[in-house]
Parts: sequence; structure tokens; C-alpha cells
Amino acid sequence: MNVMRILRHPRAAVVVHDIVMVALAWLAAGWIIARDGFGGVINDIPLGAELTLVLVVQGLILWSTGLYKGLWRFASFPDLWNIARAATFGTLLIITALTIFYGAQVREVLGSVLVYPAILFLALGLPRMCFRFWKDSHLPDASKTAGLQRVLVLGAGRSGALLERELRHRGASDVIGFLDDDERLRGAQVHGIPVLGTLDQLPRIGREVGADLAIIAMPSATNQQMRRVVEICEKSDLEFRTLPTLNDLGNKATRIDDLKRVAIDDLLGREPVSLVWDSIRDGLAGKRVMITGGGGSIGSELCRQIARLNPVELIVVDNSEYALYRIDHELHSEFQDLIFYSVLGDICDPATVEKVVGEYRPDMIFHAAAYKHLPILQTQIREAFRNNVLGTMRLAEAAERHAVGTFVLISTDKAVNPANIMGATKRVAEMYCQNMNASSHTRYITVRFGNVLNSNGSVVPLFKEQIAKGGPVTVTHPEISRYFMTISEASQLIMQAAVLGSGGEIYVLDMGEPIKITYLAEQLIRLSGKEPGRDIQIVYTGLRPGEKLFEELFHELEPYEQTEHEKIFLAHPRQADWENLSADLRAAESAVTRYDTKTLKQILLRLVPELAKTSISTKPGAAEVISIYRAS
Repeated sequence: MNVMRILRHPRAAVVVHDIVMVALAWLAAGWIIARDGFGGVINDIPLGAELTLVLVVQGLILWSTGLYKGLWRFASFPDLWNIARAATFGTLLIITALTIFYGAQVREVLGSVLVYPAILFLALGLPRMCFRFWKDSHLPDASKTAGLQRVLVLGAGRSGALLERELRHRGASDVIGFLDDDERLRGAQVHGIPVLGTLDQLPRIGREVGADLAIIAMPSATNQQMRRVVEICEKSDLEFRTLPTLNDLGNKATRIDDLKRVAIDDLLGREPVSLVWDSIRDGLAGKRVMITGGGGSIGSELCRQIARLNPVELIVVDNSEYALYRIDHELHSEFQDLIFYSVLGDICDPATVEKVVGEYRPDMIFHAAAYKHLPILQTQIREAFRNNVLGTMRLAEAAERHAVGTFVLISTDKAVNPANIMGATKRVAEMYCQNMNASSHTRYITVRFGNVLNSNGSVVPLFKEQIAKGGPVTVTHPEISRYFMTISEASQLIMQAAVLGSGGEIYVLDMGEPIKITYLAEQLIRLSGKEPGRDIQIVYTGLRPGEKLFEELFHELEPYEQTEHEKIFLAHPRQADWENLSADLRAAESAVTRYDTKTLKQILLRLVPELAKTSISTKPGAAEVISIYRAS
């Protein structure tokens, strides 16, 4: 089976052609030298043995010159030079071998030194040049492709073929070849356009064919594969773009020819998430779904994802007028049949919460509204408590009063052993929802995960801004690392967790391996076409108040286990005393009204003792940058 596959390989014909030409060239040399009919150069050696030696030696020399790495379609003077070298070296080795193994005299084979390599050069070189001339004569009129962008497509699969067709119809680009690592495609053609070589050969082939642009047509590639391809593209000095991912192509607004720059999301190093869409659809289709913070990064993506699942109604709440306008406009444009309500309101306002939940009566609430910027909240304990804790409490209580089926609290890994105000307030919100679940018909589910790439307030937009200004890129510590996932992946896993839970659970999303922030900065610099340390400097500013070097996903007192979904873990929650918790939160309400930050600090330390391990500052300016030093 393997033999047949090899024989059917396009390059097999080239190898067979060359072997036949070697044999004919040697026989012709023998005829010219002896002039007494076809035979070997040495009369005393059986012709079969002589030819076998010649074919083995010459074949190895031809292969070693790299002659079979190129295509006849692009045969050029370097190929002719390789043939000339192979013929010369092959002749010398053949003569040496004949002398050693068969005792041939030098004078017997001297004539072949000049005759054989000359014949072989013509026999191998002439067909190649003739084939190239013929192929060039059948190319489209050069006047039609003059001035067009010359494109190499990386990936000769279905996506690459579709891309070539789209680009041809658009008429702005001339696809001159494909590159692909699939051995079966060597020498093949896609829509009449040749597969020129492997991805690793892009730098050389790009120069040879005068390419202007490389397009990565590999939407199903893993992030590790994308990193390799991007590194190859960077070495080629070609401008490069990529097709949308499979997730992007699932959006009907995205076309196969919608090219984009390679983003940090593509290089994250995580395998694409696989969801049980049937269960998600069954859990959300035909439901009234409310999303708080629906104009934010996670909230808006939840809106997009859920809108595709045919909810009966979608209610979006946000306190930012502009954010609400953007998601309102987007949803009305893409989902004309969706029953959709936009509510401008603050979850910290009891009247707003009661009105919205009571009027719309949602079946599910995804609570994504929260303050999350760590350095700012470190000096704003009142606002952090008011929004993250009391806002969650009012919404959770309204969900119980109005018989909401499921309440999903979107939390953070910073709630585990919190070292800052943001994490501590989110931990208190978790505690309250878990205790609510014990005495309510509403299912209260907590979903905890790490940082989200390109979300509002994340380091990625900041780094991009710094790079655009010429640097430097600021990182707090050389060893600091964080867990990352994409906005789309986080939102999809939140929906999956929402339909998995029966109430009271803390679901922790599998964040993969932590990524050093320095590595993230370096990759973003390279994606911008710059070199870290040479074009853009990275400087270290020192850890900010409340900032940890490493984040955690589980508390030591929260044993966890695998769920039916490989990307979602279940952490068993720690129960808090309900009476003490309720009393503290009522006291916190009073302290918020009085703007009593001292009492709020005491309550937070009592509810989250882990916070006592770090200093809490409530003074403005405490989070200012302390020092800046240049990376060595």
C-alpha cells in the first residue's frame, strides 16, 4: 500500500525520469566511446552490475544536491547548476567505484569523464527548461496580473482553495502558489496553481517567486501550530495575514476572504474549546435571559453567543450609556428577529434591580457587572464593596423574590486567597451566593476563571498602545505570570457551566498553563513587526499594591474534581455562617451610606481573613508606580 502511494506521488515521476535518463546517458556514453553498439563503458564488467552501480551512486548524488526540493514549473539556473555539479561529482565517484570494486583501469573509463556528464546534463536539464517554458506559455496574460499583489497561500486544504477562488473573483491579488506540509501534495496543483513546497521553505520560495504577501489559510490550526507558522513568516520578511478562525467563520458576518492580522489570541497556546452544544441549547433556547454588565467584554460576548441560541427574550443591563448603545446596535443589526431589551441602570440601585427583575421575570441571570481594575479598587474600598458585594447581594435577593431559575455569578481567580480589595470583594460575593442557594429555589452558580485577553482593562490593549507609541512596554515584574483565555472561550464555558450546575457549585474553568507577562509583551512586540529589546524596550515597574506574582484557581480548603466537561472543574465551596455573614453585610450597607471606609475595611478583613496577610491601603495615591528600571 505504501509502495503504491509513493509511486502515485507527483515527484515520483520526476525521480523515475531522472533514473531513466542516467541509465540512457551511461549507455550512450559507452556507445560513443566504444562505437561498437550499446553496452557498458568497461567490456569486462557485466552490464547489469555496471548500471546498478551507476544508478545507485548517481541517484544518491542527485538527491543530495537538493534537486528534488524544487518544482519543474520553477526550474531555473540554480537547478541547472545543481545538475552540472551532480553530473560531475557523480562521474568522479562512479569512476572511483569502478576502479575499486571491479579493477577497471583509469584509461578504460577516462573517456566517460567528458562524455557522460555532458550527456546527463542535457538529458536532465533540457526537459526541465522545456517544461517551464511550456507552463509559462500557458499562464494568464501577464498584462492581466501586472500590478496585482503576489500572494503565497500557506495551507493547500479546503480553506486555501476557497480563499484562492475568493481572491481571484475579487481581482486584487494574484495567487502564485501554495505551501503545505502534507507530503501527498508535493508537486500537486490547486485550481491550476502549484504547491511549491513546505511551510519551512517560505523564506526561500518567497524570494524566488517575488511574493508580496503570505496568507495563512489554516483556520483549524492549534495555537502551537500558529506560533510556528508565524515564526516562519517573520523570518521571510513578508507581510502576512491570516484567515478567521473556525469560531470566527461560525459568525455569518465573517467571510472566508476577510483577512486579519495575526492576533495574540492566535498564539495563546491553548487548544480550541469543545462544547456540548446540545445541552447548552436545551438550557438556553426559549428562555428569558438577563445579562448584567452586558456592554462589557464578557457581558457583550455572552449576548452574542446567547442570541444565536434563540432565547425568547434577551435583557441587557449596563450602567454605561455608550457600552449599552454599542451592544444594542450590534444585536439589532445581526439578530433582527431577537426580542431584545436594553436597560440603562445600576445594579447598586435597589429600585433599578427590583424594577428590571420584577418586570422582565428572567429565567436566567448572568451577573457580569463588576468593578475589576485591581490598582484602582485598591484605593477605592467603598466603591468596590458597593458594586461587587452589595450590588450582587441585591440582584441575588431579587432573583429569589421573583423566582428566577438560575443565577450565574461570574467571579475571578483573584477571589482565591485574595491579596487585594478586588479579589476580596468578589470572594464575599461568592460566599453570599453560595449561602443563598442553601435556602432558595433559585440555583446559584459561581463560575471562576482568570484573565481574559483583550478584555476591558487587560494588559493587552495597554501593551498595544505602548508599542504604537514606540515603547517602552511596562511589566511589573520579570517573573509575574497569569492564566489567560480568550473572550469567546470564557463566555462559552460560562454557558456550559450554567447548564451543568444544580446549584451551590463553584465551577472553575481550566485555564491551561500560566503565561509570563513578559512573554506576552514579547509576542505582541513581534506581531507589530518589531524586535523586543532592539526596537521596543521592556521595562519593569515593580509589583503594585495587592498584586501577586502567581494567581491560584483553587483554595486549599476547596477540594475539586473533574466534571463531565474536560475544561470545567468543580470546587466544593466553603460554607460561611449565614447569621454572621448577613449581619456583616447589613453593617456594610450602613458603612457605604456613611462613606465609612474604616468600618468597611474591618468587615472585609473579618469576612476574608486571608486578606490580612497583605496590607490594605485606602489612601489615594498608594498605588502609584514606585520605580522603573530598564530590562537588562
